[in-house]
Amino acid sequence: MSRILYDFGSGRSNPETFPVKALQDAAVSVIEREREALNDYPGKLGYLPLREAMAKRESDREGVPVDPGHLMITNGSMQAVTLVAEALQNAPGDTCIVEEFSYPGTLAAYRSLKLDMVGIPLSEEGMKLDVLEQTLERLSTENRLPKFIYTITTYQNPTGMTMPAARRRELIGLARQFNVPLVEDNCYGDVHYEGPVEPAIYALDDDPQHIYLCSLSKILAPGLRLGYVLAQPPMLEKLMDRRHDAGSNTLAAAIVAEFYRNGIWEHTNSGNEALKAKRDLTLSLLASELSDQCVWSHPVGGLFIWVRIPDDINGKTLLETANSRGFHYLPGISFHYQNAKVPYLRLAFGHLKKEQIEAGIPILAQCIREARTSNEPRNFDSLF
Repeated sequence: MSRILYDFGSGRSNPETFPVKALQDAAVSVIEREREALNDYPGKLGYLPLREAMAKRESDREGVPVDPGHLMITNGSMQAVTLVAEALQNAPGDTCIVEEFSYPGTLAAYRSLKLDMVGIPLSEEGMKLDVLEQTLERLSTENRLPKFIYTITTYQNPTGMTMPAARRRELIGLARQFNVPLVEDNCYGDVHYEGPVEPAIYALDDDPQHIYLCSLSKILAPGLRLGYVLAQPPMLEKLMDRRHDAGSNTLAAAIVAEFYRNGIWEHTNSGNEALKAKRDLTLSLLASELSDQCVWSHPVGGLFIWVRIPDDINGKTLLETANSRGFHYLPGISFHYQNAKVPYLRLAFGHLKKEQIEAGIPILAQCIREARTSNEPRNFDSLF
C-alpha cells in the first residue's frame, strides 16, 4: 500500500489554528497555582473550574442556565458514551435506538456491551421520526422497549445533517410517550459555519431523563481527551456510579480552563473561519470533479461531508484503489449499525492542508470513475 498523503478519513481538529503560545502560558500559570490539586484525585465530577467554563459554554449557546454541579468531566466524549450505555443497560441483549448511520466509536462500544441496536433511517433533517414511532410501538408490543435513544442531532456524524428544532420537539414527545431516555451527542455543535444554531434537547425540555454529551476534541484538540456529560440528579448519580477511575486529567482540565477563562468563543470562532474555508474548498472541488457521478451533503457545521456513490461500485475495490494512490477515506460500512455494505463514503477535511484537499479530491474522482462497472449516468439526485 502506498503511503497515505491525503487522509480524509480522520475527523480531527485543525492543527493550523492550535493555540500553542496561549496554552503554553496557561500551563505555566496553572502548574504553579494548582500544585496541590495536581497531587490529589479530582473526584468523579472532575475539576471545578473546567466544569464552570463548560457550563458557561452551554448556557451562552443555549440561553438557559446550566449548573456546573450537573456536569461531569470525562476522558473524551467516548468515555461518556460508554458510561451512559453501561448505566442504562440492565443486561446484554438490551435494546437501544441509534441512527442507521452513526459514529463508529459509539457503534463499537455498543457492540462490545452486546446491546441490540435498532437503526432508524435518516433524512436531510435527521432521524425519520415516523419510522422511530413505528419502531417504538413495535418494540413496546414485543416487551423490549429500548433502554435509550442515542442521537447526534447537530452536524450528524457521518452525514453532517442537522435536525430542526420542530423535529427535536417531536423527538422529545416520542421519548416521553414511551418513557425512553434521550442521549444527545453534541460534540460537533460549536463547529458552526452559517445559519441558525438549533437548540440542544436539554434547552427545549428539562426532563430529568435527558442526557447530554459534549467534547473539546473538535473545537480545541482531541489529544487533550476532555469531554463531559450533562445530566440532572438522580440520573447523574446513576452515571457516576459506573465511574471507577477517580476522575479525569486535572492538568489538562486546568490548562484548558485557564485558556478559556474569558469564554470559548474567540478561539472557536476564529477556528471555524479556517474550517469553513476548507469545507468550501472541498465542496467546490467535488462539484467540479464529481457532479455527474455522486451527490453529497452541504453541512453548515461539523467536520464531515457524506458522499453517495453509484451502486455499481465495489466498495472494497474503490477503497483499495484510492489507498494505493495515497488517498484515504472512511467507507459507508464503517458507519452502518449493522456493518452493511452501503454506497457511501465520508470525507473529513478539518486537519488537512489546502494543498492536500486540492490534490486529493481529483484523485478520488478518478478512482470513482475507474471503479464503476458501467457508463450509465447516476440514477439518484438525493443522499437518501
